[in-house]
This record gives sequence, structure tokens and C-alpha cells, in this order.
Amino acid sequence: MSKLLIVGTVAFDAIETPFGKTDKILGGAATYISLSASQFGVNSGIVSVVGGDFPKEYLSKLNKRNINTDGIEIIKEGKTFFWKGKYHNDLNSRDTLITDLNVLADFNPIVPESFRDTEFLMLGNLHPSVQMGVIKQIPNRPKLVVLDTMNFWMDNTLDELMEVIAKIDVITINDEEARQLSGEYSLVKAAQKIHEMGPKYVVIKKGEHGALLFNNENVFFAPALPLEEVFDPTGAGDTFAGGFIGHLAKTEDISFENMKRAVIAGSNLASFCVEKFGTERMEDLTHDEIQERLLQFKQLTQFEIELS
Repeated sequence: MSKLLIVGTVAFDAIETPFGKTDKILGGAATYISLSASQFGVNSGIVSVVGGDFPKEYLSKLNKRNINTDGIEIIKEGKTFFWKGKYHNDLNSRDTLITDLNVLADFNPIVPESFRDTEFLMLGNLHPSVQMGVIKQIPNRPKLVVLDTMNFWMDNTLDELMEVIAKIDVITINDEEARQLSGEYSLVKAAQKIHEMGPKYVVIKKGEHGALLFNNENVFFAPALPLEEVFDPTGAGDTFAGGFIGHLAKTEDISFENMKRAVIAGSNLASFCVEKFGTERMEDLTHDEIQERLLQFKQLTQFEIELS
């Protein structure tokens, strides 16, 4: 079974949407990615950092999903990264109310010895220097390296980010970030520019409008499943990334055809994430539910037409 190493935040979130609000709950990019990838039964581990205020039962939740937490450093005298946000009525835009980096401010990642031979590496949204620090600790290049990043790093650490982008295989970003990174409005041209920076594959997430996969001249589009209720979009992009790399790690096939299936797998899992606050839905998700919704995706996109 392939090893999957996930680098990213394990954190506290406080979320407010038009449908309710929470106090501090479990959050963080690595948390969502790992819970999503765990649906594929892969041997996964997290590299992150938390404070002494982080409940042991949260780590137990991850361990129960067969997620290795040996790489999560616990700084007993420190406080865990905390983010608080409020979503607008359309749920597509939000205001960040609080960002307390806490122990994340001085995070020096250490990859556990047992995961230094990982075949699949998922670099979650973090400072590029942290992402590069992990890459340098893995002696043999993994079979696939996937990067998620955001406009904050493009604004503030572009040179370091470009060094990381040159060393990866797949980048997953949203449409706004793709345009900023490339300087192109057309997403087709944006993907072409980003290919030239290093990644063989470019995944552009468009939220409720699906996702695009580019590999040079090859393009694939996956719709988002129309949902009756969207409760909380927090973590949906990370859940997508976890489903994407989880499928690839399980199948050990990194062809374009299988990448297409991975995009569908990621979109499928993201559709569950938004149904409840935080990680709640991902924690109680069953295999049967996943398969049933995959069938809905298939029916949504399948059609026959005669070509003259």
C-alpha cells in the first residue's frame, strides 16, 4: 500500500454562516485533507504543529481513521493556530475575523523517519518555506507531489513560492489564484503559463462551478454536484485535494485518465464536507454514501448524442 504524507495546518476554527455559528472546533487544511484521503484506506501521516491546548481526543479522531499523527509536533507551552471567519449570504465570500498563527509562526517541520520514503506527498496550504523544508527531508523524489497554495503567499512570498512550484507535479488553486499567479484572465492561458513554471498538471477549483484539470493540451472538466443544502463551505477545497490524492495513492496510477477520476473523487467528497459545520460530516461519512453519490455524479455527466 502506498504511503501518503500530508503537510498542513491542524487547527481550531470558529465559523459563522447564515445558518449558524460555532465556538472553537477542529479545523485546518491537513485535517480536512487527511480525513478525505482516509476514505481510500491509504497509509497516511500528517506533518504539522499544535499547542498544548489541542485536545487529545482530536488526535484520537484522526488515529481512528488510520491517520498517523507522529509528525504532529505538540508544543505544550504554546497555543494552536486559530482562524475565525464569517461567510456572507452567498457562501462564496467570507470575512476573516481572527487569524492567530500562534505555534505555526515558528513551525519547523520534521518528517517522521517512517514517512521519509513516501510515494505521495500533499503539500497543504502553508508558508512556502515550510513546504520546501519538507521536500528537502525526503531523500528520494516521491511518485507524485501535489501543492495547494493561496493568494496570500503570492502577495507576500512569491519568490519562495515559485521555488516550490518548480519542484512539484500538480498544483491545485482556485480560479482567482490561477489568474493572479499567471497574469492571464483566460484559465486556459493561465494553465499554460503555470505549466511553464514546473507542474505537469494544473487543477483549477471553481467552487460550486466544479473543477478543471489541465495537462498540456489535455483538458477535463468536472461539475460540482447540485446540492439542496450547503451549510458550511470551510475545508471544501482541502477535502477536494484529499479525495484527489487519496484516489491516486490508492490506485498508484498517475495517468491523465486516472487524474480525471481523481478529480471526480475529490469533487464527490467535497460535496459531503459542506453539509455540516467543520469536519463533522467527514467524520461520520460511510462507504455506501460515497458510492451512492458517485453514481449521481456519473448520471449528471453521462449523455449520448449522435454526431453527424
